[in-house]
Amino acid sequence: MMKETNNGVSRAALPLATLAIPIVFESFFRTLVSSIDAIMLSSYSQESVAGVGLVTQYIFFIQILFNVICIGTSIVLAQYLGARREEDCRAVTQGSIVMISCAGLAIALAVGFGAGPLLSFYRIEEGVRTFAWQYLAIFGGLGSVFVAFNLLQATILRSYGYTKDAMFISIVANVLNVIGNSFSLYGWFGLPVTGVIGVASSSTVSQIVACFLFAWRIKKHPDVFFSARGARSIGKETYRKILSIGIPTAGENLSYNVGQITIMAMVSTLGTWAMSAQVYAQTIVRFVMLIAFSIGNAVQIKMGYLVGSRRLDEAYRKLWGYQLTGTLISFTLVILLNFIKGPIVGIFTHEAEIAAITCSLFVVSIYIETGRSINLITISALKGSGDVKFPVFTGICTTWLFGVGGSWLVGLHLGIGMIGIWLAVGTDETLRGLIMLGRWKSKRWQTKAIG
Repeated sequence: MMKETNNGVSRAALPLATLAIPIVFESFFRTLVSSIDAIMLSSYSQESVAGVGLVTQYIFFIQILFNVICIGTSIVLAQYLGARREEDCRAVTQGSIVMISCAGLAIALAVGFGAGPLLSFYRIEEGVRTFAWQYLAIFGGLGSVFVAFNLLQATILRSYGYTKDAMFISIVANVLNVIGNSFSLYGWFGLPVTGVIGVASSSTVSQIVACFLFAWRIKKHPDVFFSARGARSIGKETYRKILSIGIPTAGENLSYNVGQITIMAMVSTLGTWAMSAQVYAQTIVRFVMLIAFSIGNAVQIKMGYLVGSRRLDEAYRKLWGYQLTGTLISFTLVILLNFIKGPIVGIFTHEAEIAAITCSLFVVSIYIETGRSINLITISALKGSGDVKFPVFTGICTTWLFGVGGSWLVGLHLGIGMIGIWLAVGTDETLRGLIMLGRWKSKRWQTKAIG
């Protein structure tokens, strides 16, 4: 029989904190990869910040495509682990490796040939366009292959309960990224300043190193299977299960991210200063968001274990406590952020107009992050239980009606600008979160367990 954890304890009995705390730190350092790029580039030029910020949405978009496979793998694998179905776990891992390899290569080629034509649709300054192309082509193109494998390997480790490994590897990758950025931007030891090209290359190298470190840590856990050997014998049913969960689950994230790209296009019409403020505000507030995101990831794994072992009533009760804890943490952090926003914004920019816009967005983020925490944690519980179609339908509707549509109506049409756009985003997050809570309370998700 497959070992359940490294110390023999049932995975369904693992405390949420054991899963969540390492994921919080992992997400923190993973987020730092893009955030530190923005911080360090601010000393290089505002145009480079705007350019990198513009294509960051596309980097997230690429990762969401990979998450079609990773999320499906995580949910199916967690339920199989809870049910102690060893052979099915091996098949899921083999199938996911095959699919992530194909996806990584396809995205790398697509970005390599399509980055230029894509950016031609934006009405931006030529310098901003050049920096955006450099970052997207290098990190979004070549880096995608290694990002894909890192996401899958981290998914496998987390699904087996080994969340600390992913955390430590993210720390190492981030330190390497900072060192590489410093060489690229500050000309240490007389080396040439390579700007955005160097920063993008540094991020890519850090992902290459992380890829090998993940492979090493997986080999250290004998109960974790990670190999594509024998994948030819996998039946279509395994691929179907992964994709039947992954596609609709990631579909909600995909719709949301496309909506955010659309909103960024709206922001770009307000000028470079507004774009820079958007990038800075999102960069900083993202550290509040990652708390709810990380707790949601842990809840998804935990619910997979519980549902797989048919402990449905326990899953129902525990979600309410997880939700309250996560929302209180997010609310407290965003309030604290507003008390210290002046010095934090000063790290990024000394332009008074940009700083003023950024600080005003932090106030609105109280509304956004409270609603977002409700949404992210509850929707993750629904996904972990196998209930994926309802969140997709709801997410698409609220994102485009209230997030995108509201941004255009309040932000552009009524002329309220950035504040109006962020209010619309907050309304989307809050409404969606309340709908997800209603779905959980109905217990309809209890009929969606994976067979």
